[in-house]
Amino acid sequence: MRFLKLLGSVAFTSALLASCCNQEKCGANKEGNCDKGNCTKVNQTIETIKTRRSCRIFNPDSMPSKEVLAQIAEAGTWAPTGMGTQNPIILVVTQKEMRDRIMRMNAKVMEKDSIDPFYGAPCMMIVLCKKDNNLTVYDGTTVMTTLMLAAKSLGVESCWIHRAKEEFETEEGKAILKDLGIEGEYEGIGHVALGYAKGEIPAPKERKPDYIHWIE
Repeated sequence: MRFLKLLGSVAFTSALLASCCNQEKCGANKEGNCDKGNCTKVNQTIETIKTRRSCRIFNPDSMPSKEVLAQIAEAGTWAPTGMGTQNPIILVVTQKEMRDRIMRMNAKVMEKDSIDPFYGAPCMMIVLCKKDNNLTVYDGTTVMTTLMLAAKSLGVESCWIHRAKEEFETEEGKAILKDLGIEGEYEGIGHVALGYAKGEIPAPKERKPDYIHWIE
């Protein structure tokens, strides 16, 4: 609270309180005192995390708008990276020809040429990361997670699709990067299949009882 008082901004304090709780219910006052144990308002960020599901039933004819996809991709650029190096890059694929090309490359890695590993999703974002550091997979993973959560917050479903590493180790994968003017050695981390669900998404499993261990 000292920090808020130093700012001298009542509006900022009110906005902060409104984001964490229902002031009337929990007894928050103008000084910013809030018994969060009585808060009733849902934290939207946590709700997004808890309600995100992997979608495997996309509507192939329902493409998210460019504006929505731009918001999702931009959110990915704010994912944490080791020492703030921002080594990952994001490929946003909405062109059907390229989408299908990546699909065939992915299916080939699986040795199942007759399937669509992207479950009919009309577009995807591919995360790659520079190979010249020991944080490649970790940095790329934080971007992948951020993209999926950002998508959910905007009403877009997603699914992490693997095998990007194998795709971009091929000459075809390297050629795609070269054609885009991307230089350097990059490792594919994963694809985020994106779109809108066709049908119901299965309910989540119960969280295992021994997930969290406290050390107090």
